[in-house]
Formats: sequence, structure tokens, C-alpha cells
Amino acid sequence: MSYQFKLASLPEEIADYFALRRAIFAEEQQMFVGDDRDEIDQIAYPIVAVTPAAQVVGVVRIYEVKVGVWYGGRLGTHRDYRKGWQIGKGLIDKAVTTANAWGCQQFLATVQLPNVRFFQRLHWQSLEEMTLCGRPHHRMQADLDYYPAGLQPCPRLALPVSGWPVSEVS
Repeated sequence: MSYQFKLASLPEEIADYFALRRAIFAEEQQMFVGDDRDEIDQIAYPIVAVTPAAQVVGVVRIYEVKVGVWYGGRLGTHRDYRKGWQIGKGLIDKAVTTANAWGCQQFLATVQLPNVRFFQRLHWQSLEEMTLCGRPHHRMQADLDYYPAGLQPCPRLALPVSGWPVSEVS
């Protein structure tokens, strides 16, 4: 199956993006109580993997923490689409090439331990080990030479995020 990897822009894509994140990180993995939304969502750009039938089956967010330093986070794939890593690889590629087009000089992510080897195969290196939400993670950095700048123009961030509750970590 082929997927489209894109910035979520339609209201239904954004709603499906948050629903899938909640299903993965709050319900399935129980890393958050109720919902995984937080203050970062106010500055983050949501990226989705979409099937030809317009179903959102993968998610990731990117955001700039200081000039040139970008993070990716909340990478996840719908439970029924996890075979083969195609969606995860496509989301990572879209995230890093998009940030690279927008002036990224360093792209980082905190990666759950079971996914570290996958990221290493995609030209990421581990910078440090840490514990988040009671689980082992690695702070990792992408090799930007492997991810050339994409052509995605940087939109004005206009997500209706004010008033969202901050997630509680379990």
C-alpha cells in the first residue's frame, strides 16, 4: 500500500492526528493519563501518514526549540499498520526533510528504547540515555546529510490549541 506523508492541515486530519496519538500513547502504552496533548502542541506542526482512502494511520510532530534546533516527537503508527516500518520511516523522512527545509541545523528526538535500533538504521545516533514517563529512552540526533531539505513551505501555525489541557504523566 502507498501512503501520503504530509502536514496535517484539514480539520478532520488534525482531529484524526490527535485521536491516533491518544490511542497510542494514552490508551495503548498508558504513558499519559487520558490524553497526551501538552503545551508543545501549541508550537508543533503535525505530520500524518494517510492511506489512499484518507485514513490517518501514522503521526509525528515537529517543533523548533531555538533557532535551528528542531525536535520530532509523538511518532506513532496505527496498530493495524505496524508491519514493515514503512510508515515510521516515511514519517521520519517527512519530519526531518521538512525541518531541514525550514532552517534546521540539528534535529533531535527522544526515542523509546525498543525503537533505538530502527532509528540507528535510518542514520540517527544516540546522544544519551534517559528515563521519561518511567520508561527508558534515548535522545537521538538525525544525520542531516542523509535528509536533504524538502520543498515544503513553512505555513503559519494556526491550530486551535488554546485551552487544551496539559497532559499528566502517569
